[in-house]
Amino acid sequence: MIAATLTLNEAAELLGVHYMTAYRYVRLGLLPANKVGGTWQVARADLETFRSDAAPAAGGGRRRAPWATRLESRLVAGDARGAWGVVEAALAAGAELDEIYLDLISPAMQSIGTRWAAGELEVSIEHRATGIAFRLIGRLGPRFARRGRTRGVVLLGSPEGERHSLPIALLADLLRGEGWEVSDIGGDMPLDSFVKAAQQMPDLVAVGVSVTSMSCLDAATSLLAALRDGLDATVYLAVGGLAVHDFDHARVLGADGWARSARDFAEQLSQRGSGATPAGLPA
Repeated sequence: MIAATLTLNEAAELLGVHYMTAYRYVRLGLLPANKVGGTWQVARADLETFRSDAAPAAGGGRRRAPWATRLESRLVAGDARGAWGVVEAALAAGAELDEIYLDLISPAMQSIGTRWAAGELEVSIEHRATGIAFRLIGRLGPRFARRGRTRGVVLLGSPEGERHSLPIALLADLLRGEGWEVSDIGGDMPLDSFVKAAQQMPDLVAVGVSVTSMSCLDAATSLLAALRDGLDATVYLAVGGLAVHDFDHARVLGADGWARSARDFAEQLSQRGSGATPAGLPA
């Protein structure tokens, strides 16, 4: 009977590489492995997948590496060094900064959140992964800074009770990379404090409210109403996040527009700056 799992030494032999090369594959998130009793164990199925991913694609070139899956593996394992290694490998392979945020970190964390909600992962693992993700953002964030005159001021945050602040941090850096001055006040922000922060910002162009949890929709509705009452009518109020389904839902909550993604919100702001009708609004 063929063993379902292999030691890392056995995996290295089958791959025809040195043990340390195979170990590097693990630390970069290229080859999934788990440590059992002090020994790295590799599932034979994962080894075959690794071989398939490494093989040239039909028609020449190589298949696009599953970076998000590799990053998720390192985040679940609590391997901060390996997670950074995946990011470095993706950058070296040509990934742009926005792709690291939107095509690696975001989907990896969404998958981990889904697995936690399904009971597949302990909440401690989800929290640890979030902490590592924030450290990745901390290392990458300064690279988004742009010199010169800003395009305007944007405020980002979440309503009271909404503790998912990672989406806000990702969006904040992406908008800075587009030339906006961004104030990120994070998650679980009391209504009065959120509104006061917005009122104290000169040249405020837009406010983005992120809602991940369905239980926080009522708080978001109250917040958006207070922002509309307390701000100039020209300030664009957008809402997004996993709890907001579409444009009609956003309008019911009291927003001007709906951001289906970070890229979408950035595009809406750019359209406003050009005088066009934002995609999150009817023409």
